[in-house]
Amino acid sequence: MKHSSYKKEKLKRTNKLSVMLNYREMKALGIYCERYRIKNKSEFFRETIMKAIIKRFEDEHPSLWEEPSLFNQDTSK
Repeated sequence: MKHSSYKKEKLKRTNKLSVMLNYREMKALGIYCERYRIKNKSEFFRETIMKAIIKRFEDEHPSLWEEPSLFNQDTSK
């Protein structure tokens, strides 16, 4: 049981993030949340942001079969 309590403590959210929205952005968010029945905006933001980050990491992850592009080579040598 001690291992699971350690894991829970490690995953506990202790960092805070604030987001400022203008009136139109807030209105759009309100309409979206109402239309799609989103009750927890914090969870919605967290999931949306993390999905975008993970997708970008996966898209930019180097592959063993990728060949170097002529445009990405370092020409300073």
